[in-house]
Amino acid sequence: MNKAKKYIIGSTDCVDIIDANIENVPCKIDTGASISAIHVSRIRIIEKNGTEFIAFHLLDKKHPSYSAKEIRTSEFKEKRIKNSFGEAEDRYQVKLRVKVFGKIYNTSFTLTDRNKMTYPLLLGKTFLKGKFIVDVSEHNLSYKEKNKIIKP
Repeated sequence: MNKAKKYIIGSTDCVDIIDANIENVPCKIDTGASISAIHVSRIRIIEKNGTEFIAFHLLDKKHPSYSAKEIRTSEFKEKRIKNSFGEAEDRYQVKLRVKVFGKIYNTSFTLTDRNKMTYPLLLGKTFLKGKFIVDVSEHNLSYKEKNKIIKP
């Protein structure tokens, strides 16, 4: 059996969000969360030619990595989740491509207002499973690897 390499990831890191062309978004690695979550603003549902789309902006104008690029997709669903306070909440869920350790992953995120949270992005168990081993004593391992300087 050929097992894929598992990366060691720390309790925090920075990831690139390919679909929005945003780099180095700070994220929290959360083994207590089932699904990943991302901070969005201006969520709206649009109907065009009989098809529903969800439109949103990743992050918000106050965030240094904010891009005014609106993301639209017809591939979304509503999901009932428990938020960080243990309360049930309905959220939209979409797939976004993120880059970690130089690899691009297509993964599900719930869209939410994380404005009051330290990290605008949270990576949960569904994303981590089978790909990563979490070492809570480490931080920003993917970011450090991405930005290491090769000496001649």
